[in-house]
Amino acid sequence: MLRPGGEPTAFTIRPVEYHYATVRDELGAAYRVLAALAERGVGLLAFTAVPSGPELAQFALFPDDPNKLAAEARAAGLALDGPYHALLVQGDDELGALAHVHQRLFDVGVSVYASTGVTDGRGAFGYVVYVREDQFEKAAEALGI
Repeated sequence: MLRPGGEPTAFTIRPVEYHYATVRDELGAAYRVLAALAERGVGLLAFTAVPSGPELAQFALFPDDPNKLAAEARAAGLALDGPYHALLVQGDDELGALAHVHQRLFDVGVSVYASTGVTDGRGAFGYVVYVREDQFEKAAEALGI
């Protein structure tokens, strides 16, 4: 639902850091990485996995504590690429919320090059918005963060 003036109802946007880990794409790869991080107390805000060639997978790890991820991944022998920056949008699953975010970015000329979203089935959603590093500050300003 949109408020008068086109503003969506309650949601928050915050900057997040993420790192890539490229691993062999084999049975249990995600399990091994996620379990190793969990055993070391690394909490994640988001996680994505995509193929990265015929034998590789690329995991994007969005830690709640970026310093802890860097230290614990190193201790676990997991090579990381990053940090990079993205926007994490969370809130009430209301019609138009994501369109509003994209409109604000479009209005200032920021190109979204990837995004991932999901609802929780109980009325809330989470959405990761990837913008180019050289456009991150402009995106953050356009979104009021």
